[in-house]
Amino acid sequence: MKFTASQIAGILEGEVQGDPEITVHTLAKIEEGKAGSLTFLANPKYTPHLYTTEASITIVNKDFSPEKEFTTTLIKVEDAYQSFTKLLTYYDQVKNDKSGIEQPVYVDESSSYGENVYLGAFTYIGKNVTIGKNAKIYPNVYISDNVTIGDNVSLFSGAKICSDSIIGNNCVIHTGVIIGSDGFGFSPNTDGTFTKIPQIGNVILEDNVDVGAGTTIDRATMGSTIIKKGVKLDNQIQIAHNVEIGENTVIAAQTGIAGSTKIGKNCMIGGQVGIVGHISIGDNVRIQAQSGIGKNIKDNEVLQGSPAMNYGDFNKSYVHFKNLPKIVKGINNIEKKFDGK
Repeated sequence: MKFTASQIAGILEGEVQGDPEITVHTLAKIEEGKAGSLTFLANPKYTPHLYTTEASITIVNKDFSPEKEFTTTLIKVEDAYQSFTKLLTYYDQVKNDKSGIEQPVYVDESSSYGENVYLGAFTYIGKNVTIGKNAKIYPNVYISDNVTIGDNVSLFSGAKICSDSIIGNNCVIHTGVIIGSDGFGFSPNTDGTFTKIPQIGNVILEDNVDVGAGTTIDRATMGSTIIKKGVKLDNQIQIAHNVEIGENTVIAAQTGIAGSTKIGKNCMIGGQVGIVGHISIGDNVRIQAQSGIGKNIKDNEVLQGSPAMNYGDFNKSYVHFKNLPKIVKGINNIEKKFDGK
């Protein structure tokens, strides 16, 4: 699909400087731009690439003033980064725009779906499932019984939605995600064996939640595991039974959250963080990558380390960690001098 500079400027409410009829059909980084591609310049350190890029169109900020000649057509906007993000979103929607019902697909007669739904081949939809309008269910998706899925939801190939799960509007569930698998619940017996505790709860995803590829969200033992609106989860995250994650919290890959832990809103959690069960983490908390969280955390804390400590204290202590061999050697030398006396 091709677009002219004037068409793109119309979408972005921008101003064309150059050829308004030049066309593009792909997107590129500014240093890799070729004829027929569209790129953007937002970070000043990439400005030299503007004068050498072969991209047909470049989106720039309105206040950009070139210092030498260039060949690319400019589209001047209020915020180049935000405008390019808007185009990426539009491009992604066009690329993944599918409609209709492919075959073979199984939909139980007790289930229903709204208008403009796409069901990819080999999709299985169990009993008493409700799917909203404009949903896109890609091939090889499994949806078990009594599941509710809202409007404008995308379930990518290989996703598994287990029974009784509830997924809100505008959610994106990526490849290989499992929502509603059994929580890890076992009762120890006197003979050293374990008895499985039935997990009879469910998982609730509120609106505008994104779940990255390979992430698993376990159903509650009783009640619900709850992912609140606006939460963004990276790939390969483990969320255990009865966990609750607050609004607009972002969690990076390979983080593990044990059962019944409550995480507040607007938190940012780095990759490979381990969080024990049955604790509470406040709002606006920042946890650096590979930290270990073993106790309750108050609002607005910034943490690093394992076990995690205050971020500033960690950095100060790290200076001493690095110098520990020298410090020990110095102490030993002092002890030797005193022993000599």
